[in-house]
Amino acid sequence: MSSDFIRPSQYQAELNVKLQAMEQLFAPLHLPEINLFPSAPTHYRMRAEFKIWHQGDECFYAMQPPGDKSAPPILMSEFPVASETINFAMPVLLQLLNQSPLLKRKLFQVEFLSSTTKELLITLIYHRPLTDEWQQQAVALQDNLQQRLAGNLAKLDIIGRSRKQRIILGRDFVNETLEVDGKAHYYQQVENSFTQPNAGVCQTMLQWAVDCAKQLTGDLLELYCGNGNFTIPLSYQFERVLATEISKTSVASALHNIAVNQRTNIDIARLSSEEFSQAYQGVRPFRRLANIDLPGFNFSTIFVDPPRAGLDEQTLALAGQFKNILYISCNPYTLQQNLIALQESHEIKAFALFDQFPYTDHMECGVWLKARE
Repeated sequence: MSSDFIRPSQYQAELNVKLQAMEQLFAPLHLPEINLFPSAPTHYRMRAEFKIWHQGDECFYAMQPPGDKSAPPILMSEFPVASETINFAMPVLLQLLNQSPLLKRKLFQVEFLSSTTKELLITLIYHRPLTDEWQQQAVALQDNLQQRLAGNLAKLDIIGRSRKQRIILGRDFVNETLEVDGKAHYYQQVENSFTQPNAGVCQTMLQWAVDCAKQLTGDLLELYCGNGNFTIPLSYQFERVLATEISKTSVASALHNIAVNQRTNIDIARLSSEEFSQAYQGVRPFRRLANIDLPGFNFSTIFVDPPRAGLDEQTLALAGQFKNILYISCNPYTLQQNLIALQESHEIKAFALFDQFPYTDHMECGVWLKARE
């Protein structure tokens, strides 16, 4: 059975419903014209994960029906929202797994991470320890997949996971390339760490942020920088950039990506938004800022891309001190509450909606706010 609950022919109609809901949610804020950026209706998602359903001697990809956790899983033969790279690999991988009693035994989940450069990382997750014999067969599986998918795949790697085990057979990342403002930007995207799932819409979001930043000057502070996704293209628009991120894995990827893109005006600090707020206000020093001349920055703009909870009160107060705020939100409802507070000191100059997740209620937002005169 395929994922027939995905209806590309209905995409525009569903998007219109989402737009109307967002217009209603933000109506009290009297927004400027909303810029709406749609997704491709199929093959837009660079990540996918599936349960493995065992039935007799065979295993199948399976997903829970949306909104109904009690329903039996849907067995998948394809997944049209996922990238073409993932869809090419899915049937071949399943066929090879079903030919190996060892590789499919107590396998309960498969995760795919792909890139627009046709690189693919497959993680096999088990309810049992992984032995040397498993590793030998997994290496053969990796080689076999690479050969059989050679025409549709640039690079393939496999990771095995079980309790307290992580076996990397090649690499634990894919390389991504996104073009913004006519420049190619290069990113290392690591397994099990956050990356934007919709590469096409991500590229649109980056371009929107850069277009807003072209009207600004001075230095940029970025909170929640992740692997440097926004940091790198925005660095071309500011004199200097200070970016913060709490995840060690993401900081390591950001440093790698900064070096690969040869950006020399970016500093990274491993701090949470709350910790940076304390450092910026002089409440307490941090050794992680020891090599960064914080008073030497001429900040004009803050860029935030917070988790679904939005900005906490401390970070919201910090953002309110900046002349310009660029805000990317994955939760319109917490964004609305943050904007109500920020509108006391700032006016909304630009507002955008990005359809990162078609066929769901989710909508990503982008806002540029400027301090009132």
